[in-house]
Amino acid sequence: MPTAARDIPQGNGHSDSLARTVSNSFGTLDLSTSPTATFHSPQSSYGGHQKPSTKQLKPFQTQDVKVLLLENVNKTGQDILRKQGYQVEALKSSLPDDQLIEKMRDVHVIGIRSKTQLRANILKHAKNLIVIGCFCIGTNQVDLQYAAENGICVFNSPFSNSRSVAELMIGEIITLARQLGDRNNELHNGVWNKVSAGCWEVRGKTLGIVGYGHVGSQLSVMAEAMGMKVIFYDVVNLMSMGVASPVHTLEELLRQADFVTLHVPEIPETMNMISTTQFDQMKQGAYLLNASRGSVVDIPALIKAMQAGKLAGAALDVYPNEPGGNGEHFTNNLNDFTEDLRKLKNILLTPHIGGSTEEAQSAIGAEVADSLVKYVNLGTTSGAVNMPEVTLRSLTMDEPNHVRVIYIHKNVPGVLRRVNEILGDHNVDKQMTDSRGDVAYLMADISSVNVSEIKDLYQSLEDLGSRIRTRVLY
Repeated sequence: MPTAARDIPQGNGHSDSLARTVSNSFGTLDLSTSPTATFHSPQSSYGGHQKPSTKQLKPFQTQDVKVLLLENVNKTGQDILRKQGYQVEALKSSLPDDQLIEKMRDVHVIGIRSKTQLRANILKHAKNLIVIGCFCIGTNQVDLQYAAENGICVFNSPFSNSRSVAELMIGEIITLARQLGDRNNELHNGVWNKVSAGCWEVRGKTLGIVGYGHVGSQLSVMAEAMGMKVIFYDVVNLMSMGVASPVHTLEELLRQADFVTLHVPEIPETMNMISTTQFDQMKQGAYLLNASRGSVVDIPALIKAMQAGKLAGAALDVYPNEPGGNGEHFTNNLNDFTEDLRKLKNILLTPHIGGSTEEAQSAIGAEVADSLVKYVNLGTTSGAVNMPEVTLRSLTMDEPNHVRVIYIHKNVPGVLRRVNEILGDHNVDKQMTDSRGDVAYLMADISSVNVSEIKDLYQSLEDLGSRIRTRVLY
């Protein structure tokens, strides 16, 4: 059996009063090779998979790594983390702030979905936290800048549930066109109402897609297969799929489209981007579908447009305020327009389930969990949303007594000179550094080092004034 990594104690330096117990290696003082990780290995520089002789770095005894997963993260992701030997606690819901703060005090890894809000006032209590996994597309629920400035890397899964969201949109387009929601509710209440007025085929209708990214482009292909004409608007110049046509302005799209779907991020520019003016620009009897973020649509304005007959139907999967858990929470206590919204005809209200399929959640679980393991065990930041993307080729079994130094620091002049003065007494096999805004990330592999040299190296880096976080892996 392989033994654990050597102990690299926390230095005094400029570290916080609460020691970050995973900013360095810890365990026994036995010198050994590291255990073999079981996650999907990163690709080599030639695009192939790692060879069996690859040596996996380990920063600590894996049983000491504490992981907190909230909001029912898929079992696929849980299993990947547990197979590393980490201590994994998985909860099915989000937590109130006071409970979240208490739970996070000593965890090194946290995994969330869309409901948990990791703002600065929460993150400041998590002194051991080194990485956050958002098991979803969005990351607006995390204070990315604060996390980066405190050496906390953030990963997400930007693509894995795109197909699920696109398929939901297709289903809802047909459901709205045929008023299936109303007919279903009526029959459940014993009312037989066989009508064709106001019910349409989608073939030949125009679909306007706002935001032509991964979801929008997949939706475009499926809509064309059903005989719809597709137009799209995006602030980025993107190549169209099939025979879809770009338009130059949002107003141009709204005036032409029979169905409008929204797939944009939550940023200041998209706040209430569909409001009274935009509803006035839409065709009489058009339909609106929002599967992006709840702040994108001015819902009181939507209610008025529906009540006035301007829109023939709408579908909402997201809302400005959403409950933290399942139950009878969708009331005016959550959003003061909720009761009026629920009374509307031909409106589909779903509880943020665009990406909630078994396939999507399994893929997201695997993608994010793999990113977390690679960061914890190897220091790789490929795919990070708030850190520079830095990686080095993996060490091999014929490279003994190597350490990987990771130095996250403030992006200020003179840092690399000071760091290289410290590393200059050692044989640096490879080194890479990159910056993103005010934060820089450096990785260096050093060969032929002993225990005392590792400790001195670590402490020297910790004592630099530019230091955000230092980690040593081997």
